[in-house]
Amino acid sequence: MKKKIILFMPFIQVGGVEKNLFLISNYLSRDNQVYVCSGSKKLKEKFNKNIKFISPKRNLNHMLSIRLHYIVCLFLLLKFLIKNKDSVVFTFQGNVYCVLLCKILNIKVIARSNSSPKGWKHNFLKKILYTLIMKKADLIIVNSKSFKKEMKYLYNLQSKCIYNPLNINDIKIKSKKKLKKKFFNSNNKNIKLFNLGRLTDQKDQITILKAVNLIKSKVKFNLIIMGQGDKKKDLENFIEKNNLNKNVKILNFEDNPFPIFKESDVFILSSKFEGLPNVLLEAGYLKRYIITTNCPTGPSEILKNKTHGAFFKIGNFYQLSQKIRFYYDNKEEIKKKIKKKNFDLNEFNYKKNLNTYKKAIAKVINKS
Repeated sequence: MKKKIILFMPFIQVGGVEKNLFLISNYLSRDNQVYVCSGSKKLKEKFNKNIKFISPKRNLNHMLSIRLHYIVCLFLLLKFLIKNKDSVVFTFQGNVYCVLLCKILNIKVIARSNSSPKGWKHNFLKKILYTLIMKKADLIIVNSKSFKKEMKYLYNLQSKCIYNPLNINDIKIKSKKKLKKKFFNSNNKNIKLFNLGRLTDQKDQITILKAVNLIKSKVKFNLIIMGQGDKKKDLENFIEKNNLNKNVKILNFEDNPFPIFKESDVFILSSKFEGLPNVLLEAGYLKRYIITTNCPTGPSEILKNKTHGAFFKIGNFYQLSQKIRFYYDNKEEIKKKIKKKNFDLNEFNYKKNLNTYKKAIAKVINKS
């Protein structure tokens, strides 16, 4: 009899976490009865047809707060688990709340941490609660080795590192699709800079804008920032105030960003913290030059070779501007070096890492 596995993800958007959710749930559904507990079925087409949804009758509006999505989905999960006690819950979001609910009901639960939980450490009471509740999880999965060390050092929590599975074939196929419109200026003298991610404080795109503003009279560039989020207005105001409109565009997420990756020269990640940023793996595979913060956690484990990119300190827009300037001055030489040397992606093997997920979950299922 197939085991019921519920993936808890109340707020599904478009991003790295979601990519992993789609890949993992679809893979698990081959041998198990998989459910997704979410506030919306908006991206249902991304899941295998045999995956069922635990969702409200009407999709929750994405403009509603994340916490409201959590509350609704926790209630739906509670109703489901009361009738299906033999289930295993795999939580991708709202981990503390989901683990607590599952342990009250004596349900096995696996928590996947997607980004550094450092925010909990600043409040002593929150830190204690986070540690006590997360220790009750049957398994904690993190997506980088430095993340695993952080969980142990900050919270004394044991975790298992499983790197993100990178679907190279999918990237290869999608990157070959022709763009319906040109996103970058066709002027070859301009370097093409690209950033992809939610427009939030965590992703810190204002640092990129401050950096290009410093060098706008010395470097010919076009910058595309692709994403949506609560910082969009602040970014637009900065662009307007500093007359960057001709050089900078903020665009909504594209379902297939890979042709834009290929059209760009440099991918910039300005995050304050991460888990393991998928976008760096994608940029590396597509042989783009990478300039990234050495934030906790992940970038240092992805960008091991200086041929493919460079690091700058979190929030240091002057340092970032110098890295962009260096690329601008040495563009042709850097491109030749990148072309000769493949980006090391062995640790992010698609089938191997998905199979590691499968084995880890089976171990929890079979645990007495």
